[in-house]
Amino acid sequence: MSQRHNVILPDDISKDLEQLASEREATKGEIVARAIKLYVAASRGRKEGFAVGLANPTTLELKKEFVGL
Repeated sequence: MSQRHNVILPDDISKDLEQLASEREATKGEIVARAIKLYVAASRGRKEGFAVGLANPTTLELKKEFVGL
C-alpha cells in the first residue's frame, strides 16, 4: 500500500531531485523513498555506534563522515 505526501522543498533541493530522477531514470517519488530509506538506515546505524559516511570501496577507509544525522 502506498500513501501520498505533499512536501514543499527549497528551490535548490527541488532542482537536485529533478536532476537525480532524470539521471537515474526514476520518478521523484522513487528518489525520495530511497533517500528516506537511507536516512533510516543511517539513523539506526548511528544509534548502534557506527559512523555514517562515504568509504573507499577498495580499502574501506572512511573518506567523509556525515555528522548530525
